[in-house]
Amino acid sequence: MITDARALRPEFIPQELCHREGQIAHLSSALRPITNGDPGEHTFIFGPSGTGKTTTAKFVLRQLEREALDIRWGYINCMSNSSKSAVLHGLARHAGRAADLRIEGTPASTFVDRIRELDGQFVAVLDEVDVLEDPTTIPALYDLSNVTLILITVHEDDLFADLDDDTGLNGRVGSRLRSAEKVCLDKYSQDQMCDILQGRIDAGFRDGAVNDETVSYIADVAAGDARLGIALLRRSARWAVEMQHRQITPDIVDEVDDDAREEIHSRHVDALSTHQRMLYEIIKERGEIEAGELRAEYERRAGSSAKSARMRRKYLHGLQRYKLIRSHGSGRWKRYEIRQY
Repeated sequence: MITDARALRPEFIPQELCHREGQIAHLSSALRPITNGDPGEHTFIFGPSGTGKTTTAKFVLRQLEREALDIRWGYINCMSNSSKSAVLHGLARHAGRAADLRIEGTPASTFVDRIRELDGQFVAVLDEVDVLEDPTTIPALYDLSNVTLILITVHEDDLFADLDDDTGLNGRVGSRLRSAEKVCLDKYSQDQMCDILQGRIDAGFRDGAVNDETVSYIADVAAGDARLGIALLRRSARWAVEMQHRQITPDIVDEVDDDAREEIHSRHVDALSTHQRMLYEIIKERGEIEAGELRAEYERRAGSSAKSARMRRKYLHGLQRYKLIRSHGSGRWKRYEIRQY
């Protein structure tokens, strides 16, 4: 049934990216100066979960690598690496300049200097950028003449709220970032989802393994979320192979639906940083917890390393965006609970 399992992996970048031609052209244009040895235009990518924000960025950068010799790029998911040192160390490592450095005990300025000393241009891709702990992380990279930023998040307001915060990206950098290029992605339609799934099927399955009815059914269940649609396809293929079926049917999709959603849920949990995971585990243990109780229990467990109220709000917002938790009520009456996959 399966001819190339790579086409079913979450990190797979297809040869062609369906229904993102306009966004690809926009981002490619912003980065085009890099092919001449000049910095590109700093760019934001906004859009709901599962709309291909990360895939679009990586797709364009891989195209750019074919056109320019002196270009390097690094990708950091800020949900997993939210501290300034973790982000800068990760980028320096992607640039091939951090083999002799450790995160602990190394000043953030050292990582910045290593990136500054690179020959050629470097593109820093920061995903889930609105959960960064230290708002000076972006200005530190913005001020490097050989660095172009691609900043990814769901909602424009989530990031730009910090621009008006005294502790955020105010002043010179914040003002210029507001005028940066913006690439916006919407949820996929039913037909678009079918095309995306068909591309994976053509790349990874033998002819006839998945018919049009099943493709349409998976697209309908995924409801515009490409991440879920691909997980359903992958889980269905695994189930069909194990059960020695020659074709994936809608009944098989129903059979693996919960497993596919649990897989995405678990992947999101695995990506959490230490303090995000701590908040998540407290809510999971309690089932439902009032905001004040959550704060008190978190501060008890975290001790002297507890993050500020501002960062806790960011973390909790990120957990809700990943559909790991949900909240109801407001103010002192606000409560959090685990969101079932």
